[in-house]
Amino acid sequence: MRQTLRSFISAHATQAVAEMRDAWRVLRHRGPGQFQFWLIALVIGVAAGFAALFFRKGITAFQAWVYGAEDVNFLHSFAQDMPWYWLVLIPTLGGLVVGVILHRFTPDGRVRSVADVIEGAALGEGRVEKRAGIASAIASFLTLSTGGSTGREGPVVHMAGVISTWVSDKIKADGITGRDLLGCAVAAAVSASFNAPIAGALFALEVVLRHFAVHAFAPIVIASVAGTVINRLEYGDVTEFDLITPGALQFYVELPAFLMLGLICGLVAVVLMRSIFFADQLGTALQDRLGLPRWLRPAASGLLLGVIAVWYPHIIGVGYETTVLALTGALVLHQTILFAMVKTAAVAITMGGRMGGGVFSPSLMVGALTGLAFGLIATAVLPDVSGTHTLYAFAGMGAVAAAVLGAPISTTLIVFELTGDWQIGLAVMVAVSMSTALASRIVDRSFFLTQLERRNIHCAAGPQAYLLSLLRAGGVMRPMGDPRCASREECEALLEQGLLIRASASLEAAMPIFDRADIAFLPVMTEEGDSENPPELIGALYHIDSLKAYNRALAAAAAEEHS
Repeated sequence: MRQTLRSFISAHATQAVAEMRDAWRVLRHRGPGQFQFWLIALVIGVAAGFAALFFRKGITAFQAWVYGAEDVNFLHSFAQDMPWYWLVLIPTLGGLVVGVILHRFTPDGRVRSVADVIEGAALGEGRVEKRAGIASAIASFLTLSTGGSTGREGPVVHMAGVISTWVSDKIKADGITGRDLLGCAVAAAVSASFNAPIAGALFALEVVLRHFAVHAFAPIVIASVAGTVINRLEYGDVTEFDLITPGALQFYVELPAFLMLGLICGLVAVVLMRSIFFADQLGTALQDRLGLPRWLRPAASGLLLGVIAVWYPHIIGVGYETTVLALTGALVLHQTILFAMVKTAAVAITMGGRMGGGVFSPSLMVGALTGLAFGLIATAVLPDVSGTHTLYAFAGMGAVAAAVLGAPISTTLIVFELTGDWQIGLAVMVAVSMSTALASRIVDRSFFLTQLERRNIHCAAGPQAYLLSLLRAGGVMRPMGDPRCASREECEALLEQGLLIRASASLEAAMPIFDRADIAFLPVMTEEGDSENPPELIGALYHIDSLKAYNRALAAAAAEEHS
């Protein structure tokens, strides 16, 4: 017995010593590099945090000067007393300047936002466009300062992406490191914007990187905390919405009502998203038909916004005041429905007019109004088994925002952090789960992924849907002269049938040809030239090689997501 116990202890002691030696080896060889990376993450977090802070304070200062408001959190109350022509003129002039900036500094006149950051993470090795990104930030700043009916999180996230891109280029970061740094910058920017460190970190993982790899978690949390500290140094340890606790949930009896609210909010979120897409399509069609220069499109949208603001100044900016009124139950039923409809139209006009901004803050406002409307009806129909109607406003705010962002986890947490009330968790979670489940079936998972899908960028289905687009035929082909390559005669026989692929084309274009023609390889040609430089046959792209390259790319993506 003693001998057995002694052997057991000796074996485990030997194993423990070996594990300690392995841990020390990892710490000694990888520790300095890991510490250096975390230090870079901290620097990026500080930079992105300050960028978000300056962006927010700049909008506040410029908006106060333009509208003459003493407190922009109550902007629509000040705007009610302004002459109508100023309400029309301010967003029109703002849109005109925005149009000129985007026309001059972007190739397509389109503002860069969260969708472009997701694209950069998936397809651009963690990089985004720098020149167009800076122009977009300035354009969104002017839009939000002069009456645009959007939010600040979209431009702030892309600004953070520009910062991380600059750092990644300087240190020549590979794709994994570039994506991690991009996540750090986004987390810090969101945290600094909303004083929400937990939601900021999870937003970067859930929305931008779209995985929860352990290797990315620590640096992203470091950057998120840095962004939060910057926010609190300026604004203090206060929540975005300073509200009274909405009341207790009547637990089991009231849960079915929140399930129903979640479904309604999912439909409202779909209406909001599709309204934006419809407005964008309509704006493009009218622009083409009227021959309107693209730099005038934001001005035309600003004019429409100004006309609406004459009667409904609630649409100006992020809508903080109206959101607070909804969350405190200070609106009656017809006001909640009307304001939600008008805000949806205003957001669609702003974004369809290519003026810039984000969708998160508008979705909070529309969600709070939707929830309050539902709560007013529910508590009136069943007063004995219902809590307060403001509780429904809180749940609706989270439900619509989560469905629009396609981020149920981070949105649930950001509602808690914006309000500082963790007692409403059950109601918010139930509503959020139902709204995202419904909306994700109707659109391509979220507003941002649907935007990308409309540009023929297939990120919604995951790496298996877009990895083929990253692999080029010229990089996978077997060159002419290679013993494993088909002969020139065999390639020319296929060329006579019109079967070929350009060297710069992606495997996404090649795979359907393989399936349709049922052939083993495709001749690879250089790009089309002129009579003096005709295209040349440079190799053959084999179906089996394409599948192997795709399989390696899938394995690398899976390794990154689970590391």
